[in-house]
Amino acid sequence: MARTGVRGNGSELEYPGMGEHLRSARHAHGLNLRELAARLGVSPSLLSQVETGKAKPSVSTLYAIAAELGVSLDELLFNDPDRPVRGRRAHASNGAAPAPAIGSPVQPIQRADNRKAIRLASGVVWERLTTASNPAIDFLAVTYEVGGASSPEHEFQRHGGLEWGYVVSGTLGVTIGFDDHVLGPGDAIAIDSSIPHRLYNVGDEPVHGIWFVLGRRPVEDLAETVSRAAAAHPR
Repeated sequence: MARTGVRGNGSELEYPGMGEHLRSARHAHGLNLRELAARLGVSPSLLSQVETGKAKPSVSTLYAIAAELGVSLDELLFNDPDRPVRGRRAHASNGAAPAPAIGSPVQPIQRADNRKAIRLASGVVWERLTTASNPAIDFLAVTYEVGGASSPEHEFQRHGGLEWGYVVSGTLGVTIGFDDHVLGPGDAIAIDSSIPHRLYNVGDEPVHGIWFVLGRRPVEDLAETVSRAAAAHPR
């Protein structure tokens, strides 16, 4: 699997707009660094370094940020320049939070040599497989480097939605609740993301896979999205 995308200094993969998107979402909530850091259980200095591009967050920290600010990970990491990152303070005219839209992208083909990508602090690389952000879904090529994991050994993550993963190469360990699984090339898994889970490389080579996540936003937002999509495209 090609590991391409927006490259920073050296060989590291990164998306330089992430800090700006995080800052915009934080400002949309009227939160300063100390207030958001306290809610996330991290230090203000770490959050400041993430916003200025001096540090990369772990997968679990990113999930916590997205959940607290009410944005999808795709918006936070790969938000397109012409669409601002939204926070929970954004509301429709009826006072309800706007539901994310599902639609066909203007450019349907994402070439392998110009994917947007980011390397996280936990030895995980995400590459976006779509040409534009869609807050309702995440479609990613993922790499778990040797020793890489979605969270520290005794910590788990949980978030809204469902996710499906397919292992292309390598050996991936997956813990869901109290159950441990090991996936090899060709294996696939479906996860209720609200159950505490952890993904980690258990082999001596990088793990490459394809991941699809639907509905990181609250269930009511997802239901509204599906309803709107059905109305827009009747059978």
